[in-house]
Amino acid sequence: MQERKAWTLNGFMGILLIACLLGGATYVFFQGQIIPAIVIFILASSLATGITIVQPNQSVVVTFLGKYMGSIREAGIFVTIPFTVRRTISLRVRNFNSKRLKVNDVEGNPIEIAAVIVFKVVDAAKAVFDVDQYEQFVEIQSETAIRHVATKYPYDTFDNHTLSLRGNASEVSDELTKELQDRLKVAGVEVMEARLTHLAYSTEIAQVMLQRQQASAIISARKLIVDGAVGMVEDAINRLEKDGVVDLDDERRVTMINNLLVSIVSEKGTQPVVNTGSL
Repeated sequence: MQERKAWTLNGFMGILLIACLLGGATYVFFQGQIIPAIVIFILASSLATGITIVQPNQSVVVTFLGKYMGSIREAGIFVTIPFTVRRTISLRVRNFNSKRLKVNDVEGNPIEIAAVIVFKVVDAAKAVFDVDQYEQFVEIQSETAIRHVATKYPYDTFDNHTLSLRGNASEVSDELTKELQDRLKVAGVEVMEARLTHLAYSTEIAQVMLQRQQASAIISARKLIVDGAVGMVEDAINRLEKDGVVDLDDERRVTMINNLLVSIVSEKGTQPVVNTGSL
């Protein structure tokens, strides 16, 4: 189904035409011509059934005897095909807030997730004829897309190479918008934006996952500290030897590396031991 423009006549001109026909029917009736008067009156009444008022940002879908005759998208008053069924579809931007859905992320952890979907109808014919109750269709497809996207990513990660639901909200929202658009284009709906509004571990594992998250954060931080300490010690030893400050054998090199690493990595301040020489 593809939306097309319905036949219309300017409403004010149409009302003027109907008034003229009614006046003509009255005049002919008093002239004693009853049958022509009835015909003109029926014609005027038929045109009057086609009077339609369209509000801004609305589309009126016109059907006649089960056949789609077109849509009226311009705001104003019109006269369209008589004896037609007309259904008004809003073209305004709307929000849909999904329920809090319980799903498993890519690692199998149960999470709670919700999103807000900003959409509008761009093809009224598709919204009316290609799906049944397009508002409900948008709701169900939105929840399905949210579940599908949530199962593709972990809730959180501590590396810079893996996308996560918590750390890459913008990328996840873009993918959710794209998937929703693919699902809803059959209903003539344009998805303008999709954003996560709620993201959390399920209550039954929230405390355990918080401890796991804290442990992972500590491990990641310690790894970063150790990597930095090794680089600092290496630079210090190379510079001392390059400048000729000290000449270290293997045993003393190991001792200095050990002392420097302990001093840098230790969470508490180290106390130096001053060697003043030997007697």
